[in-house]
Amino acid sequence: MSINRYKNSELLLKRALETIPLGSQTFSKSITQYPRGVSPLFVTHGKGSHIWDVDGNEYIDFVNGLASVTIGYSNEIVNNAVKQQIDNGVTFSLPHKLELEVAELLVELVPCAEKVRFGKNGTDVTSASIRLARAYTGREHVAVCGYHGWQDWYIGSTTRSLGVPECVKELTHVFQYNNISSLERLFRDKKNKIAAVIMEPMNVSWPEENYLSQVKKIVHDNGALLIFDENITGCRFSKGGAQELFGVVPDISVFGKGLGNGFPISAIVGKSKIMNVMEDIFFSGTFGGETASLAAAKAVLEMIRDDDVIEHMHNIGEKILTGVEKLLLKHKANELFEITGHPSWTILTIKDTIDFTSWEIRTLFLQEMFRRGILISGSHNISYSHNEEDVDKLLSVYNEVFPLIVNATSKKTLFDLLEAEVLVPLFKIR
Repeated sequence: MSINRYKNSELLLKRALETIPLGSQTFSKSITQYPRGVSPLFVTHGKGSHIWDVDGNEYIDFVNGLASVTIGYSNEIVNNAVKQQIDNGVTFSLPHKLELEVAELLVELVPCAEKVRFGKNGTDVTSASIRLARAYTGREHVAVCGYHGWQDWYIGSTTRSLGVPECVKELTHVFQYNNISSLERLFRDKKNKIAAVIMEPMNVSWPEENYLSQVKKIVHDNGALLIFDENITGCRFSKGGAQELFGVVPDISVFGKGLGNGFPISAIVGKSKIMNVMEDIFFSGTFGGETASLAAAKAVLEMIRDDDVIEHMHNIGEKILTGVEKLLLKHKANELFEITGHPSWTILTIKDTIDFTSWEIRTLFLQEMFRRGILISGSHNISYSHNEEDVDKLLSVYNEVFPLIVNATSKKTLFDLLEAEVLVPLFKIR
């Protein structure tokens, strides 16, 4: 069944591997994350909350371009704004007024934003924020919590550090979320050396009471800067991002992913006295003011400001969160799965058992979800296009897949059901 269902995907993968490492430009879209033979590997188009693969299979998409699609695929408002701008030109020899219009929207919406610079992806602006913090403080060490991109300064602190110089690795230090003592310990060990703390204000877990406020106090008491990485939480948790939701304003914040509804644009924003140092450090790119993506971002930000985008994503996500929790209880699946996170970005964690690893269970889980027309990678990245019908379908599929996996693990028949090689654990970022 799976061979025929994904025949064209497999043919394209074979072709892609001849010219592209892993067959994909993005690690999280590659065969490291999708089991061979039972997964859609290439897409043709998307509309709203649905996508279609190269074999003609339709899916409700809860990956949404790795959370970059906040409004929905091929949204008419965003597309029309981009088409109109393309007709007038995309990259020019001088700045375009869209640069200041989008910057003004970010200043209007984001609490910490007084000045703005643009990049093309999240790594651009997280790396810019670190260079900026180092220039502003005159220090070199950095404390990190969460995922912040592929550049040496961050990725050297992870298991994917091949090629990163040891001297660079020594400047980055990891602390644990909701564990204030782990951050205090870093500041003691690296007294007067830490330039900045960069962190996702929330990912898997909600911040404990006063946690983010405590982080900010410790950072400022030690003469460092606080940077919130809102590449995912921005345009999703509230109109002004997680900093608005939690009432803790950082010195610098970075935004990306959903800012352009899939168009490549990111932004670093912050207080004027800090952002003015941008005039002295070198953060500059030919495509920083590329206008097709800026037109998309302007349309997205205006929709977020004026419409019920945030409220809708929250409501849809809350239905998923509540529905999944009920199904886990119904099928006695809590020992295998746990759902956590903000409603707009809930994460379904798969656990190890005595007999099976989480990666073995995950492989079967993905196989069965894809077969039933749900594209998912481990989280529910909600867009404005998701509706109650999508939620009903998702929960209906979970109502089949949860008991299937409970049965397969309890009766030790999991490997009998697998039609693909087990995924290999490569990189844990949260």
